[in-house]
Amino acid sequence: MNCYDEASPIIMDYLTYMSVIKGKSKNTVNEYFLDLRTFFRYIKQKRGLIDEKTEFTEIEIKDVDLDLIKSVTLEDAYSFMLFLQTDRNNSARTRSRKVSSLMSFFEYLTNRKMLLDKNPIAELEAPKAGKRLPVYLTLEQCYTLLNAVDGEFKERDYCILILFLNCGMRLSELCSINYNSIVGNKLKIIGKGNKERTVYLNQACLDAINNYMKVRPVDGVKDKYALFISQRKTRLSNKSVQALVNKYIEKAGLGGQGFSVHKLRHTCATLMYQHGGVDIRVLKEILGHENLGTTEIYTHLADIQMEDAVNANPLAKTSVNKKSSDE
Repeated sequence: MNCYDEASPIIMDYLTYMSVIKGKSKNTVNEYFLDLRTFFRYIKQKRGLIDEKTEFTEIEIKDVDLDLIKSVTLEDAYSFMLFLQTDRNNSARTRSRKVSSLMSFFEYLTNRKMLLDKNPIAELEAPKAGKRLPVYLTLEQCYTLLNAVDGEFKERDYCILILFLNCGMRLSELCSINYNSIVGNKLKIIGKGNKERTVYLNQACLDAINNYMKVRPVDGVKDKYALFISQRKTRLSNKSVQALVNKYIEKAGLGGQGFSVHKLRHTCATLMYQHGGVDIRVLKEILGHENLGTTEIYTHLADIQMEDAVNANPLAKTSVNKKSSDE
C-alpha cells in the first residue's frame, strides 16, 4: 500500500518531512500514516462528518484539512485512546505508539510549519506499557543452530548466521552489505534512518566471510558488489534470508519457541551483555540504537536471571524451623 495515495495534502507534507528530512524508513513512515488515518477516521466519525452507514475502515482522510485539525482537542485525543482500548482492543504498547505518532504530527504542525498557535495535545500522556523482555537463544542453542547448516549454500548460510549472532545487525542491514565495505576487521553498514555505523568483525566473522568468498558467485552476478548472492545471481533479499534462517531454526529443532531473524539480534546483544560484560552504552552503539532506553532492556534480563538464581537455591523453599510448644 502506498500511504501517499490515501493521505490528504497536509498529512502528505508531514510524511514527506519524516521520510526526507528526518530519514525515517519506509515502514516507519507507513506506521505514522496508519496511526494518523485511524485517528482522523475516528475524528470524522465523532464529528458526524460521514454517513452513518459508512464502515470505519472505509472512511477516507484525503479531505483532512487544517480546519479539521484545528478543531482537535486534548479531550478528543483521550477519547480516541479509550476508543482504541475498548473498540479496537489495542494493547497499552500499541496505544503508546499511536500517542507518539500523534505527538510527532502535531509538534510538526505547531513548531515546524507554524500552522497551529498551540499544540492541542501537548499534555497528552501515553499509557504505561510494560517492557517486553526479548526472546533469545541460549549459547548452547546457538551452537545447535550453526551445526544445522548444510547444503549447496552452506558457506553463505553459515556466514549469514555468524554475522547475525556476532554483530547484532538488523535484517535490512545484513542484506545491504557490499563486500567492498569490508576493510580489515571493519564493516560499514547503513542502519535505520540511513545512519552509517562501523561494525567490528571478530575472528569468527572474518573466517566465515573468507570461506564464503571462496565460493561466492562471480560470473553473471547482477549486483557485483553485493556480499550475499542468491541462486539467481541477485542480491539476497530480506524475504530469502528470513526463509533460510527459519529453515535452519526448524532443522535445529528450535521451532515453535518464537525464534526468528530479529531474535538472533536479541541473542547477540544478550550474549555480549551477559557473557562479555559489555557496557550498556557500548552495546547501544553496536546495535545502532538511537536511545539508550531501547538498549536497557538487556539489563532487565540480568535482573531476572539473578532473581531466578536466588530462587534456584535448594534452600529457597525451606520453611522456618518452629520450636515445639513443649520447649
